[in-house]
Amino acid sequence: MADIPALVPRQRARVADGAVHVPDWLDLDEQRRLVEACRDWAGPRPSGQPGMRATRLPSGGVMSVRTVCLGWHWYPYRYSRTVDDGDGAPVLPFPDWLAGLGRRAVAEAYQDDGIDYRPDVALVNYYDDAARMGLHQDKDERSRDPVVSISLGDACVFRFGNTENRKRPWTDVELRSGDLFVFGGPSRLAYHGVPRTYPGTGDPAIGLPRGRLNITLRVSGLGS
Repeated sequence: MADIPALVPRQRARVADGAVHVPDWLDLDEQRRLVEACRDWAGPRPSGQPGMRATRLPSGGVMSVRTVCLGWHWYPYRYSRTVDDGDGAPVLPFPDWLAGLGRRAVAEAYQDDGIDYRPDVALVNYYDDAARMGLHQDKDERSRDPVVSISLGDACVFRFGNTENRKRPWTDVELRSGDLFVFGGPSRLAYHGVPRTYPGTGDPAIGLPRGRLNITLRVSGLGS
C-alpha cells in the first residue's frame, strides 16, 4: 500500500524501452526547495489572475489538475510565449537551475553523463484528492528529446501505456515523492496518465501538506 513504507528499498526499473523509473531520486531538502519554487510560480500574476489554474479543453471540459507553465505556455494543443488562454501576459521564465536538474535527471535515468539535454519548458501540475489525468501523448513539441517527470507530495498511480492508442498494454507504476520518471527514444510518444492519487501519503516535511505536484520538463524544439 502507498501509505506503508517499504521494508526494503525500491529499485530503479526499466518500464519500457527508453522509459526508466528511479525511486527516491530527490532527498527531502531537494524536495522542499522544489515545493518552495512551485509555490512561487503558482502565486498570483500581476493581472490578479492565479498563476496556477485549470486548463479548458476545446471540447469545453476543464482539466481537474491545475497547471502553471515555465518557458513556454502550453494550452490545447500548442505552445506560446504568452498566456493566450488567460491574461495574455508573458509566460514565466524557465530558470537555468531547473534545466540543470533536467540534465542531471536524464543522466541518472540513462546512466550516461554525455547526453546533451536542454529542456526549455516545464509544466507544473497540482493534483488535489480528486484530480486525475487521462491517457495522452506529449506530442506538441517539435523535439523528441526525453520527457522528465518529477513527483512531489502524495503518491499516485502512473499509467504508462503503448505508443499506438489508449488501450492495453500498459504498466501501472506507483510514483512517490522524490521519484523520477524519464521516457524517451521508442517510448517518447507513449500514452500515459494518472488514474488515481493516494491522498495523505506525502511527507508534510517537504512543505506540501496535501496533494501532489508533478514537474514535467520537455524540450520544445521551438527555438528562441
